[in-house]
Amino acid sequence: MENKGFFSKIAAGLSKTRQNLANSVGNVLKNFTKIGEELFEELEEALILADCGVDTSVSIIDALRRKVKTDKIDSAEDVKDALAAIISEMFEAATSPPKMNYPAVVLIIGVNGVGKTTTIGKLAANFTAEGKSVVLAAADTFRAAAIDQLQIWADRAGVPLIKHQENSDPGAVVFDACASAKARAADLLIVDTAGRLHNKKNLMEELRKISRIIEREHPAAHRETFLVLDATTGQNALQQAKVFAEIADISGIVLTKLDGTAKGGIVVAIANEMAIPVRYIGVGEQIDDLQPFDARAFARGLFYGEDANEG
Repeated sequence: MENKGFFSKIAAGLSKTRQNLANSVGNVLKNFTKIGEELFEELEEALILADCGVDTSVSIIDALRRKVKTDKIDSAEDVKDALAAIISEMFEAATSPPKMNYPAVVLIIGVNGVGKTTTIGKLAANFTAEGKSVVLAAADTFRAAAIDQLQIWADRAGVPLIKHQENSDPGAVVFDACASAKARAADLLIVDTAGRLHNKKNLMEELRKISRIIEREHPAAHRETFLVLDATTGQNALQQAKVFAEIADISGIVLTKLDGTAKGGIVVAIANEMAIPVRYIGVGEQIDDLQPFDARAFARGLFYGEDANEG
């Protein structure tokens, strides 16, 4: 995975965040010849403004203070390297994605508008490209056009879609999808779900019902629940993650629209505060622009752009 094309795609997708974060950090560093408390305070402010969050920014700078002292760092460039290393370590410590076993069922959850349908299509394309057989289930039956949108993505990815009429029972869709996945001996069943977070109780009951059906109808399947978040919403994405964590057992996060925001620092905050693996990040509109998350590539891409694969 660590090749020039991969790093270049990550670096390009993070360009707006990097301009925000690296420029802020760079401006701070070039104004200091001496590494001391005033520098740390200004770096902390730069991280907060890049949507890393207050708690996470404080943690990063505390770690930087220790690293500067332990490693006897005395140059601005070394401070930047240290920051990248600390953020990478934070990801790796907080997120250790479990291995996907097959057959598997992946529930996709998240509020409307975050890119769930697009994510499902791109995931289907990713797994198909790896030689896996995929079935999709349109269990978000209440949102107008959700089923039609998913059909378009299923066609693009070349995978079957199990669907019912709009406003039908999501549980019935999942029941049929499990039967189809088993009959086809599919490696992966990906299930779209409704995103009505304003009614938490109903959504919780619906997800529980879907889970019970999967457990009963496809008991051999490995289970995953991916939460899709929109990076452009910054701290609001973190709040959504906290709410969804109350109603679902989230095994991974997919962060979309990173290429369109300067708020990519939210990935750092989510990894630090939620301790849920970031599994994929969206860095473009194309079907292959959903990238498996790589902590080192991301941390270095935040600071070094096209040179992210160096060092």
